[in-house]
Amino acid sequence: MAWLLLALSVVACKSDKKAKPEVPAGGAQRVVSISPSTTETIYVLGAPSRLVGRSRYCDWPEEVKKLPQVGGYVDPSYEAILALRPDLVVGARGPSGSALTERIEQRGVPTFFPPTETFAEIDEMILGLGKRVDRADAARAYVDALHARLAEIERAVAGKPRRRVLLVFGLEPVSVAGPASFADEMIRRAGGKNVVEQGGGYPTLNVEEVLRLDPDVVINAAVAETMGKHRLGKETPGWSRVRAVRDDRVVPIAEESVLRPGPRIAAGVALLARAIHPDANLPDAGPP
Repeated sequence: MAWLLLALSVVACKSDKKAKPEVPAGGAQRVVSISPSTTETIYVLGAPSRLVGRSRYCDWPEEVKKLPQVGGYVDPSYEAILALRPDLVVGARGPSGSALTERIEQRGVPTFFPPTETFAEIDEMILGLGKRVDRADAARAYVDALHARLAEIERAVAGKPRRRVLLVFGLEPVSVAGPASFADEMIRRAGGKNVVEQGGGYPTLNVEEVLRLDPDVVINAAVAETMGKHRLGKETPGWSRVRAVRDDRVVPIAEESVLRPGPRIAAGVALLARAIHPDANLPDAGPP
């Protein structure tokens, strides 16, 4: 008898939990996206009319800036999101954790916040979002084209020396691409070797650590962040002794948005490959 009461109590507990809200048949029609990667994916899949809101960091393509903002990636506004009457809220998994998704789902709105820290996870994000906006076939075709373009880039740098690379995202403090991140995978696919092998996905370094790592190439993706105010070079305090700086192998990248973990990663890999191997016969750096 005890086992029966236990079984009934488990069933009762399960019945108390509300089922997760589902995307409507025919795909979501009113989507709010709070990360650039998901916003850009909806555009490349041919469903921009379904977007009704975006984060302040969603800036590609240019027309997306006309959409209402709902805050940032770390500080989205719950009220602003719900005011747009979405039938789907999407974004990359990030600092806000599950708190945002739980609050939104409690109001009956489905969410989709997948991880995007590997190329495989980015594929799954594109395919999963394609299903949710009724663009599954377009998503599969896009992922296949992405793979083909990445393979083309990797063939172009095959046999080239694996130059040691430091990819810089910020200068105050010095924030860099670390291991176990999609940016680390980008460097490898671009024919380089990340000099940062410890410290998580996006560690910060001091100048002494940069000197110890002594990269062959420094890719400065902080140019756009600082609006060109901070040029990384021989005049930068402490950096003149770094091998890449001494050898004039500091490459600025003004369009850092292609380094986002989203549908334009092939363009990002092509850009990095050109910085690491300027003599390679590489495809253009535009979107696939």
